[in-house]
Amino acid sequence: MKRRETLGLLALLLKAPDTLAATSQASIVAVRVWPAQEYTRVTIESDQPLAVKHFLVDSPHRLVIDIDGLELSPGLRELIGKVKADDPYITGVRVGQNTPTVVRIVLDLRQPAAPQIFTLAPVAAYKNRLVFDLHPKFEADPLLALAQERDKKPSAAATPSPTQRAEAAASAVNDALGDLIQKIERPPAPAASAPLTPPAQAASKPAPVPAPAVEPKIDRLIIIALDPGHGGEDPGAVGPSGLREKDVVLAVGLKLRKRLQTNPNIRVLMTRDADFFVPLQDRVHKARRVQADLFVSIHADAFLTPQARGASVFVLSDGAATSAAARWMANRENAADMVGGVNVGAATKDANVLRALLDMSTTAQIKDSLKLGGEVLGQIGKIGKLHKAKVEQAGFAVLKAPDIPSILVETAFISNPEEEKKLRDPDYQDELVDALASGIARYFAKNPPMARKRSTTL
Repeated sequence: MKRRETLGLLALLLKAPDTLAATSQASIVAVRVWPAQEYTRVTIESDQPLAVKHFLVDSPHRLVIDIDGLELSPGLRELIGKVKADDPYITGVRVGQNTPTVVRIVLDLRQPAAPQIFTLAPVAAYKNRLVFDLHPKFEADPLLALAQERDKKPSAAATPSPTQRAEAAASAVNDALGDLIQKIERPPAPAASAPLTPPAQAASKPAPVPAPAVEPKIDRLIIIALDPGHGGEDPGAVGPSGLREKDVVLAVGLKLRKRLQTNPNIRVLMTRDADFFVPLQDRVHKARRVQADLFVSIHADAFLTPQARGASVFVLSDGAATSAAARWMANRENAADMVGGVNVGAATKDANVLRALLDMSTTAQIKDSLKLGGEVLGQIGKIGKLHKAKVEQAGFAVLKAPDIPSILVETAFISNPEEEKKLRDPDYQDELVDALASGIARYFAKNPPMARKRSTTL
C-alpha cells in the first residue's frame, strides 16, 4: 500500500511541470499605438510569446484579433485609451474575455485595411512583441501626391537674416540651374536693367532682330528624398539627458523640407513625416518609386564613449568600409530593422527583388554620392566640428538605391552631452538646415539633373 502511494506521488510530480505550463499565462508588459497617414501600428508587448488568430469583418469595417493563452488585464485595457480621435485607421477599440483563455480585441476601422499581423522575438529593451500593422487597402500614388502640392497655396517664406543673406550671396554660383539654385540660397534679386545702346551705334546699325526664346536647361521638377532615421518602435540613439535620435532628426527633416520647398521647382518626399517606423528596404523603395534625384538620410548617432563628437557624412562602399568606426556605424544603423520591427513574412516575398537591387548598386552612383557628400560636408564644417574631414564609406543598407546619389549625414553625436545640447537647440537646427540646403544647392550647381519628361506629369 505504501509502495503504491509512493508511485502515485512520483507520477504526480512528473506530471506537475506540464500542468504548470498549461496554466501559466502571459503577462502584458506594455501596449503602444503609432498612428500615421501611411499606416497605424499597434504593439502588444508581453513576457511570453502570444498565439493569435485574426479575421476582417465588413459593414462596418472591423479587424477581430483573438489572442490565446491570455487573460484580460488592466494593462491590456489601456489599449482603449491609446487610440487617438484623429487616428487615420482606427475609430475605436473593444477588448473582452472571449473564452477563459482567449482575449478578443476588436478594432473598428475608419477605412478598408490590409492588416499585417506578426510577432517579434525579444531584442534590445523589448520583450516579446505582437504587432498589428494597419495599411490602407488601396495605396496612394506618391507621385500624384507630390504633383498635387503644386496646387497648394505656398506659405510665406521667413525673411532671411543678414548673416544668411551674406552667406548665400557668397555661395551663389552662375551655373546651368541659375535661378533654381539662387532661390534656394537667397531671395530672388530684382531684374537688372538692359544696357543702353550708345547713340552713335544706334544711328549706324539697324535694330537687331529679337533672339528666339532660350529653352530652359532643366524642364522638370527636382525631387529630393529626405529620410529621418529610426522612428516608432525604434528610438535610435538616446542622449545623456534622454533626447531621442528619432525626434531630433525628424525635426531637422521637417525644417529642411520647408526650406527646400520655398522653391517652386522642388518637391520633397519624406520617408517618414511623423513618429512611425519605416523598414530600411521601404525607405529605398520610396525614393526609387518617385524617381528621386537625391536621397539624404539624417541621423544623430551615439558612440561607445561620450567623448566622440563632430558631424560626418557617409556614402555607400562597394567594398570594405573606409574605417573601423564607419563599419561600426553601418552595422548599428543596419540593425534598425530588428529594433523597429520588420514583418519578415511580408519582406521574404521581395527577397529576390531586394537582392537584385543591392547588386545593381553601381560605381557611378557611388561617384555621384561622393560629390554630393563632399558639398554637404563642406557646408556642415562651417557651423561646427567635423568628426572626419572627408566623406567616409561603408555598407549602409539605406544607401543602396542603384540610381540615386545617396548620403547619410550624422549631424552630431547625441551621446556627447555638449552636442546633445546643440541638437536640442532650435537655432542650431536652423543652422544645420541652412548647411544641408546650401550643400544640396552646390551639388546641383555642378551636377544639374538630366532633363526628363517628368515635368509633363508633375
